Amino acid sequence: MVKYDEGFKQQVVDAYLSGEGGYDSIAKKFGVRSSTNVAKWVNTFRQFGKDGFLRKKSPTTYPVQFKLDVLNYKLRTGESFASVAIKFGIHEPPMIANWMRTWQNEGIEGLSKLRGRPSMSNKQKKKNSEKKLSKEQQLEKEIELLRAENAYLKKLRASGINIPSRLLKQNRESSMNSEKNSN
Repeated sequence: MVKYDEGFKQQVVDAYLSGEGGYDSIAKKFGVRSSTNVAKWVNTFRQFGKDGFLRKKSPTTYPVQFKLDVLNYKLRTGESFASVAIKFGIHEPPMIANWMRTWQNEGIEGLSKLRGRPSMSNKQKKKNSEKKLSKEQQLEKEIELLRAENAYLKKLRASGINIPSRLLKQNRESSMNSEKNSN
């Protein structure tokens, strides 16, 4: 995969915006493999300005509730992933598609998982912090996840979207498990 630097992307976008041609002719002129890249860069520039081309030093982590709000909006409106990404200020539309797939396969717990490999320096700290969680803190964390899941399911019901039966079963099982744990 070819990576283009920020300056090059800016030149391509400037050429398009100054009316030197359409996506296809600009792509050929600058040697960009696909006119889709040019279109994506133009849309990124229009939405985020020059900052949209900057590479991020660290990945952005989004809270579970934000992910659920984005997915709810996508399901309710039926808009494309690209337009939903623009509305919520997300630079990579495929990220929303990944959230959707994860939510459909694993439910809300899948959205709350951290992705990637943890750094070696945090390994010892993580083990210690997990041990320090009291029973009460673990229950509070579970309650927070269940509340977010319930709120999301209520939004889906209110908007008339069919809820997959897998999620309904999972919701009942998780509430039964929490009842057993509290007894």
